[in-house]
Amino acid sequence: MIRASFLCMSLLLATASLTFAQSPLPPTAPAQAPAPREWQSLSTEQQHLLQNYRDKWNTLPAERQQALAKGSQRWLSMTPEQRSGAQERFSQWRAMPPEQRQLLRQRWQQFKSLPPEQQQRVRESFQRFRQMPPERRSELRRQWRQMSPEQRRGFNHRAPQQRPHGR
Repeated sequence: MIRASFLCMSLLLATASLTFAQSPLPPTAPAQAPAPREWQSLSTEQQHLLQNYRDKWNTLPAERQQALAKGSQRWLSMTPEQRSGAQERFSQWRAMPPEQRQLLRQRWQQFKSLPPEQQQRVRESFQRFRQMPPERRSELRRQWRQMSPEQRRGFNHRAPQQRPHGR
């Protein structure tokens, strides 16, 4: 399951990364460091979720404080089903070897740097892939692994209607 999820995400992010590699990066404004966040500024629910960080909160970098605050708020907004799925994905993440996690981090950063319309196309492709029968997904994975880098680039630049089986 973990390997299949990794391969699927890798295929989709590979598509995105090829597009990314051929697109110039837009100019960006210099990033400003976030301001430290006070423990008391967190809601009671967030403080409860993050109670293990209470004693060391002020020693955490501001970026880490912001990430924890944002993550706890996101968690609180999830349904029980969404929380269950998030816990499962986190367990899968922790089971991955460090090299695989690093590769996924890099690909995630590539994805996040894509323009919103390209991100949306990748998401739509991923959803279509997930809705396919398992046999079809396996066949596509097999075909992808057998392609040369040149073939993969050509595949990624064809219109979806030109791809085999409507892909």
